[in-house]
Amino acid sequence: MEFNISGGNKNSIITLSEPLKKDGILTFDVKMVLENEVIPEKFAVSFKLPAVDCYSIWTPKSDYSRHLGPNWLKRIIKSSLASQMPLHCVLSADGRNRMTIAISDAKTPVSVATGVCEEDACLDCVISFFTIKTSPLKEYAATVRIDLRDIPYYDSIYSVVEWWEKSCGYKPAHVPEHAKLPMNSLWYSYHQNLNVDEILEECRLSKAIGMDTVIIDDGWQTDDNNRGYAFCGDWEVAESKIPDMKAFVDELHAIGMKVMVWFSVPYIGLYSKNYPRFKDMTLDDTGNNRNYWSLDPRYKDVREFLVGVYLRAVTEWGIDGLKLDFIDSFELRGRSLEYDERRDHQSLEEAVDLLMTEVYDALRAVCPEIMIEFRQTYIGPAIRKFGNMLRVYDCPGDAIVNRQNVINLRLTSGKTAVHSDPLMWHPDEPAEKAALQIVNALYSVPQISVKQAKLSAEHRKMLEFYLRFWRENRHILLDGKILAANPESSYSLVCAEKDGEAVFTSYTDRVIPCANYRRTVAVNASRFGLLILKDADGGEYEVVDCMGEKLANGFVSGNLFEVEVPISGMVTVKNKR
Repeated sequence: MEFNISGGNKNSIITLSEPLKKDGILTFDVKMVLENEVIPEKFAVSFKLPAVDCYSIWTPKSDYSRHLGPNWLKRIIKSSLASQMPLHCVLSADGRNRMTIAISDAKTPVSVATGVCEEDACLDCVISFFTIKTSPLKEYAATVRIDLRDIPYYDSIYSVVEWWEKSCGYKPAHVPEHAKLPMNSLWYSYHQNLNVDEILEECRLSKAIGMDTVIIDDGWQTDDNNRGYAFCGDWEVAESKIPDMKAFVDELHAIGMKVMVWFSVPYIGLYSKNYPRFKDMTLDDTGNNRNYWSLDPRYKDVREFLVGVYLRAVTEWGIDGLKLDFIDSFELRGRSLEYDERRDHQSLEEAVDLLMTEVYDALRAVCPEIMIEFRQTYIGPAIRKFGNMLRVYDCPGDAIVNRQNVINLRLTSGKTAVHSDPLMWHPDEPAEKAALQIVNALYSVPQISVKQAKLSAEHRKMLEFYLRFWRENRHILLDGKILAANPESSYSLVCAEKDGEAVFTSYTDRVIPCANYRRTVAVNASRFGLLILKDADGGEYEVVDCMGEKLANGFVSGNLFEVEVPISGMVTVKNKR
């Protein structure tokens, strides 16, 4: 490969070390030195790869553009500390790695892009640094890692995650046990219309069928139910909704539920009492006709204020976790690009990292098992240092989007707890179709967001069955290795395997390979009413529907055995060996 450098500040010195190739992985260092401490301008490192056996691309993005794309409209992943991660893969048609590009620096705004060149059928590859304006600096260094091994694409991703954790300093946060148990999220079911008595009954019903935590979302802090964030910034309980937060939390604890509370981290609203105090410590241009802005964590006063807000919520109310939202909204623009001597940090990336570290350390000091949830797109290795729950971004009722993002997160999140977007469905939906919402998010911690008291008998029986199944197989679903086929087709067949057991979900592929497992569970999320068991001859099988009702049982005959399994039903096979 021949590497070329372009762009950068005038008189800057940008160098690449001699590439080192070991066991199929190529690494080299990128260094930049500036004459003075100034805002770095974007520069890029480009190279070409012959597009031989290259079929699709994979990134952790949620827009699902998996095709190779031309070099005049490249497939691109944009990354910064609080958004995505610098990881981009090129795959063969059978899901093998052809090239996986990763960067050691997961904080600085960078991008990785590839596209096919018409003239030579090669992939144009471009790694760009400082793609968004940052604070001034004089020197910069990072390592580029290019994996060229012929291995399953997901193994190349797992290898990058391990590299970030062990070699790049991104040690993940401790994951409490309750972060790995089903939750009731009140967002879709209640939005901002919170009612204490109704929520207490909701939690009694939730606890009875296997949910252990309730997430109180946006609305607890304001009487205004028009959404938006104009009233954010004081973080005082709206007594018209929750008269006594401490007593409310105590009652939820008495039911057996852990309690998490939502906070919008950066936003300060025009109508908050704290706005006059912080109006000249924001990242946004206040003349843009908005009624809320992002606080600037480069000011020590801002960081101390936010840490104090969360610390009081944990110590005074006794809550068990926080949903910290919108940290991808920290971005330099307008007058925040100008120097201000009142700041104790001039680098925004360092300040956001410091803020989140201070929050995490302060909360763990008073509550070692504190749960902290972040939502896509703030999901990368830098975020995993202080977030122990990563949740799929909002996709209400969209099973396919939930599935794709759950698997994307599972591939890139190591042992950090991955959560579904809250699951919801229409009351008139048949039980087996409503179950598809759960089945498509099976490899994550389920968050449920339907009102329990209003569920039909069939819906409740289905939900109870699937939560029980999930808990009984959690050691495989959460702790097992994810094998996900055909990402370009929204993952046609997904498997979690651990210690000789496997749980497959058929989304479009219907052939379930059973040979390597003493016990195989195959869930039918396809539109077809049958699955094909491969290499399970002589094994014993049992079929149940989406409510756990037994439909059939018997013995597998032959190496390709068709078995009728209804939508959202499952077949369990115990191999004969």
